[in-house]
Amino acid sequence: MSSQKPASWAYAEDFVTESEAALTARRRGEELGCAPVGVGVGATLRMVAASVGARAVVEIGTGAGVSGLWLLEGMPDDGILTTIDLEAEHQRAAKEAYAAAGVAHQRTRVITGRALDVLDRMTDGAYDLVLVDGDQNEFPAYVTQAGRLLRSGGVMLVNTMLWRDKVADPAARDDTTRTLRDLGKSLRDDDRFRTNLLPVGDGLLVAVKR
Repeated sequence: MSSQKPASWAYAEDFVTESEAALTARRRGEELGCAPVGVGVGATLRMVAASVGARAVVEIGTGAGVSGLWLLEGMPDDGILTTIDLEAEHQRAAKEAYAAAGVAHQRTRVITGRALDVLDRMTDGAYDLVLVDGDQNEFPAYVTQAGRLLRSGGVMLVNTMLWRDKVADPAARDDTTRTLRDLGKSLRDDDRFRTNLLPVGDGLLVAVKR
């Protein structure tokens, strides 16, 4: 690997400028103990949402609204973001972030609850994009639900799939690392999807449903 590679990665991570609203939401999220997506991941979320014209989006893990703001920037003006989180305080911060960014209230459905309980009540094949974040140990169950919710041609984005650089390290065998490593391989080998793992942020897996 070129000695310049880390510098190139750092340059790419900050290549796109973050909006003031997202920056404010990031600071608020850090205060609340959330782990907001980085600028590189956020810009990728926006790009993918724009590329598929995502009008119906599900986000698992609201945080303080950073990833939601990036997704909304990429969605058409009539697109609706449904975002799910167990922490009501996080969602209050997200609502404030959406309002500060000028997002019309009818464009977001903020649902407080356990993600798996909420997802189970949502409609098959009705969504253009699903972002999987939140509790990494529940990712396999989230991914199963996401596959059901997506339409053909829809996109699933799974965050933190390199997990602190441990997934690529065969010596790392803790439960979370093994869960994410096995999940990535399972999606890679699943004929229902066309999948790639992007080395952006802490790893963003992109899977297009066939």
